[in-house]
Amino acid sequence: MSQAHDVLAMLADRTGTRAADWHLVFKARHGMQVVFEEIAVDGPGSVATQVLTCATAVDPILVAGLTPVYGEVHPDSLALDPDTLPPGARAVVLQHTFGIIDEERARQVRQRAEGVLLVEDSCHCVTRMARGEDGTPLADISVHSFGIEKMLPTRFGGAIWVNPALSDRDLHARISGRLATLPVVDGRLEVAVRSYRTQNGVLNRLPAPLSGRARKALVATGILEPAIAPVETRGGVSHPPMAPSASVIAQIAQALPGLDATEKRRAAAVAIYREQLADLVQIPESATATSPLVRFPFFVADPTDAEPTVRKLTAAGHYAGRWYRPALFPGAANPAEYHYTPGDPALARTEDLIARIVNLPTDVAPDAAVAAAGVLRESLTASASSRT
Repeated sequence: MSQAHDVLAMLADRTGTRAADWHLVFKARHGMQVVFEEIAVDGPGSVATQVLTCATAVDPILVAGLTPVYGEVHPDSLALDPDTLPPGARAVVLQHTFGIIDEERARQVRQRAEGVLLVEDSCHCVTRMARGEDGTPLADISVHSFGIEKMLPTRFGGAIWVNPALSDRDLHARISGRLATLPVVDGRLEVAVRSYRTQNGVLNRLPAPLSGRARKALVATGILEPAIAPVETRGGVSHPPMAPSASVIAQIAQALPGLDATEKRRAAAVAIYREQLADLVQIPESATATSPLVRFPFFVADPTDAEPTVRKLTAAGHYAGRWYRPALFPGAANPAEYHYTPGDPALARTEDLIARIVNLPTDVAPDAAVAAAGVLRESLTASASSRT
């Protein structure tokens, strides 16, 4: 049995689904692009999604010729709020931001988007899905990622699950057929994939200014494959949809058996952060103490504290992050290309959350999580005192 079959079998086993309904892609965004392009075959339309996300999650909608329409996210789930779901969309993207799965609100989204294709973005929680009360997956399409800074130490690859019960049989056949026949990564891109770890190891050892210039030059020549390409902040994609090469599949096959241990370690860090920080910052309620999150998100009370908090945590040796500040992270070169108007009153709650968001690493030992929480407490306490 090939390693691709092994991976599909592991995905099916972990999710209680059939291996035949899973498809491997070079990047998860490639799979999303295929889905939206096949929706667009039947004519133009809109896709409901959110601006508290990465630009690469919206690029596939734009490239397919569809229009993103944005709804508010709920502060407890960081996913689309079912009470403010944009109407009239051809599809709805249910994003499990940071790996938070809010089952109750996910079911409400499913109910209120009846007859609309539900695309589940599980890129932060590979093999985890929102489910109905009967335990079956809610989504019509579920998108999972093995990419950079996701749950596993893989760097490339994604997987798309197509619900065998999808009522539009023609759409089901078109999506499944395309995903099954994508061209395989080869040539210069395959060389970049194979050398990615070595390239980044060298770049990370260079002084920051030199490293930045070298990285930019390598990306421009196609020698280095970036997590987000420059074109992917301008509403485009860096490659057409492709299937993963044997080397990418081998990395996934090697890493997947360790997912349980990874989830346990990440959930332990989340539990520590919740315990240590519950009285200090705003934490999404659905990010429970047992959630294996890819990063731990929280919101400072004052937006002016967000960036200084990141700097102080980083200076203390903790890999604090800015996901997803600004909107359409790392920021759209031209928001209008994304059909997004900053300051839109209809997105006031989401933009407030974006202005205050910071996140902490979860793939750390318990003592590191405790130390990061201590630095955060000291930083925010000092900041609050300086304003009084």
